[in-house]
Amino acid sequence: MSGKTELVQNVIGRKVPVQVNGNPQIPFKGLGQHLPNGRKAAPPVRSASSYPSDGDKRVTDIRTALEKCGLKSGMTISSHHHFRNGDFIALETLQTAGKIGVKDLLWFPSASFPCQAPVVDLMEQGVVHHIEGSMNGPLGDYCSRGKMKGLGVLRSHGGRWQAIQDGEVHINIAVIAAPTADPFGNCDGSHGPSACGSLGFALADSIYADHVIVVTDNLVPFPCVPWQIQGNNVDYVVEVEQVGDPSQIVSGTTEITRSPERLRIAQFVATLLRDAGIMKNGFSFQAGAGGIALAFVGFLKEMMRQNGVKARFVRGGSTSYLVDLLNEGLTDYILDGQTFDLAGVAGIGSNPRHLATSPFTSYNHHGKGNFASMVDAVVLGATEVDVNFNANVVTHSDGRLLHGIGGWQNCLHSRCTILAIPSFRDRIPVIVDQVTTLTGPGELIDVIATERGIAVNPRRSDLLDALQGSKLPIRPIREIKAEVERFCGGAPRKPDLTQDPVAVIKWVDGTVLDTVFQVKDRAV
Repeated sequence: MSGKTELVQNVIGRKVPVQVNGNPQIPFKGLGQHLPNGRKAAPPVRSASSYPSDGDKRVTDIRTALEKCGLKSGMTISSHHHFRNGDFIALETLQTAGKIGVKDLLWFPSASFPCQAPVVDLMEQGVVHHIEGSMNGPLGDYCSRGKMKGLGVLRSHGGRWQAIQDGEVHINIAVIAAPTADPFGNCDGSHGPSACGSLGFALADSIYADHVIVVTDNLVPFPCVPWQIQGNNVDYVVEVEQVGDPSQIVSGTTEITRSPERLRIAQFVATLLRDAGIMKNGFSFQAGAGGIALAFVGFLKEMMRQNGVKARFVRGGSTSYLVDLLNEGLTDYILDGQTFDLAGVAGIGSNPRHLATSPFTSYNHHGKGNFASMVDAVVLGATEVDVNFNANVVTHSDGRLLHGIGGWQNCLHSRCTILAIPSFRDRIPVIVDQVTTLTGPGELIDVIATERGIAVNPRRSDLLDALQGSKLPIRPIREIKAEVERFCGGAPRKPDLTQDPVAVIKWVDGTVLDTVFQVKDRAV
């Protein structure tokens, strides 16, 4: 990122830009302090007479579809990440745009993964100007080194929907990889040889984009049933050999931990839900896709079975562990935003109690309510936490941007938010005086569970009272921090950063929560 960026302090003292990629910004004002007004954005009015009367919207390839959509330099192209590291279409779309000859595209993915690392080459060539979306691995590292021409913008899943509906981001062309579709454009993610589960992250794109292209490897006669994306919002349908590899939906962050210390953390968290009285008939919970969170579900399942407890619903990212709960009658429903393994894909395609949801129903902060605040407990991870319970999920201890936000910020609005984390990684303490990058305010984080003890936010006196009789190791967070530093040989070294912003962290209401600064060359 070249050029100087004017920074101001937001209400919590974090330095944030007043403009991002030429657009004025609102600094974070505090929880619940920024209330939206006006009306939602909308795509242009279209006429059915402009489309084939027989409903067949097929064209021969992605290039033809992009050209028919009027692709030009400077446009915004969006994509979804339900295939995670197995996606084939987003990269092909951007590479095709480069062959057409356009420049300075804004890529607006719901998340990016290492399989899309060649987008770095497209940024070097000037085809892609910058990315507004979660950046995992190589793309985040590229951004950290200040190589992108514009500032990266990281939003939660709900924040992405908010940005689209509020007109903060205008999508010119949305490209939706669909495991099943019909020639009219109705499409579904839960069936077909490349089934990936829900297509909820692409729903906002299909509604608000100027043009929508559906790409499928399983074309069926009209109607595609069920459909998650309506063909009435689709301009063109492209049939390809394969849209993605579902086996790559599972990644290193979606496998259960085998570490004894991390299994201990998972057991602590399950016990906390039981001892605090949260685990009771009709309760609900959500667990992230990290190894500790997955292990937590296993421990909680046994406690539920032993105590005769049944949940009303569980929230996903679905995994085989949540599917087992449903199949064993330990929950009435799975409300699924995306699927994290093939058992989840099979479940959403076959069980009517395993329901596909979208960020609109689950996470959108600028709406008339969402599921997140109705969840009794959520178990998440973090890369760093500090003594004020603030948390970071996007940068590592060296300051490099290597992860996205996902639904993490939105989940903080549950009735009990628990961060289940090891006290150190690679001999580097995880609890610090102040997080490198603020992704979630400590006001919303209730519990930090480590293998060395559990810290309960002093704001939650009710939770502390409920745990009075528990045998869990409840300890002050500063005490845990001091012990870990003694064990690791001191506090972690602060990352070596410049004063040049490379990305911003948006809060769920669209305000700017924090800034990611460029790492110095020797820190990379």
